[in-house]
Amino acid sequence: MNTIYLDNNSTTQISPTVAATIARCYQDRYVNPASQHRLGQTARAKLERLRTEMIAMLGGVSTGMQTDRLIITSGGTESNNLALAGLAATKANQLRAENADKTKNLRPRIIVSAVEHPSVLAFAGYLGTAGYRIQTLAVDHNGVVDLAQLQQELSSHDQDPIAVVSIMAANNETGVIQPIPQAAAACRQHGVYFHCDAVQAVGKTNVNFADLGVDSMSMTAHKFHGPRGVGGLMVRHGVELSPMLFGGFQQMATRPGTEDVALTAGMHGALTEFQQDDQREARIERLRDRLQTGLQAIDPLVVINGATADRMAHTLNLSFAGINRQAFLMAADFAGLAISTGSACASGSSDPSHVIIAMGANNDVVEGSIRFSLGALNTEQEIDNCLTICKQILNKLSTT
Repeated sequence: MNTIYLDNNSTTQISPTVAATIARCYQDRYVNPASQHRLGQTARAKLERLRTEMIAMLGGVSTGMQTDRLIITSGGTESNNLALAGLAATKANQLRAENADKTKNLRPRIIVSAVEHPSVLAFAGYLGTAGYRIQTLAVDHNGVVDLAQLQQELSSHDQDPIAVVSIMAANNETGVIQPIPQAAAACRQHGVYFHCDAVQAVGKTNVNFADLGVDSMSMTAHKFHGPRGVGGLMVRHGVELSPMLFGGFQQMATRPGTEDVALTAGMHGALTEFQQDDQREARIERLRDRLQTGLQAIDPLVVINGATADRMAHTLNLSFAGINRQAFLMAADFAGLAISTGSACASGSSDPSHVIIAMGANNDVVEGSIRFSLGALNTEQEIDNCLTICKQILNKLSTT
């Protein structure tokens, strides 16, 4: 059975060209780039070239005296954790230094949206046990963050100061795009750090770090047909980031540990492939729309979650009335269709989606929420076969 893979928000199949690039790096004996011998220096030169080129590809400042930074990490979760912890600690230290006689009971606030990825929400919860106060921004029925509430929190003078605000660029479950430039500009006006989880945007749509106006931005290669185990955190020039890990001087001691030249080359190669394929996003959007239209024809009562908001081309989240998401998922898997009910980081649980709940959906919509996510390798034939499978599953489940 050839499985139709429509779970690309979880991970994508690595590009054959990218895989060949990684293999070639290992064959070329790129060693530890921190080593002082010639092989180490060669590896360092390769790594820094890759880093500089990726900064430029992502719209950061890559040359001159005010260059932005790209910290190589193990992926999106680490990047998000490092951004939240690093920015919050830096701001908290600044606040204590500025108000040494007034901060004994200071509890700096960390503000996140209600629809963030678990790597942000769960880590924010952990920071809440470490002396920070966590606040959540509401979203509307489409899952778009409430900018008015953010502005109100930023303008409040009777509460503890804000250490960092974190809002994702695009939701991993619904694909809904957030108003990042507006939110970041509001934070900048109030001197508040702003982090953006761009894991579902980088390598899937054109992302410009400078235009977003954020202080930090996370990404991970395996979401755009690169290797697993490598990601990045872009940091704006002049922004200090307190480290989470200790024991080395690599990456200005912000993220110590030996960098992997081969995996970094794979991430660079995958990002290059996306930018060179200027029709990829439009092609995926046509497939997504074909799938959505076909499912609406099968079930006119299907609810498209986030339907009237701007959405990423690769994501379709919907709910079938009266159909249990877990039953649909198991039937789809048995039929050779790989889809999901939400974030892979939470897939070990059958709990309903916190994203759909935050959008104010009724219980039937929450219980029936299913995610289809497309990638560069999907075809029209796969979409048509998917529709056939879905029709068969719905007919079976509706009669049982």
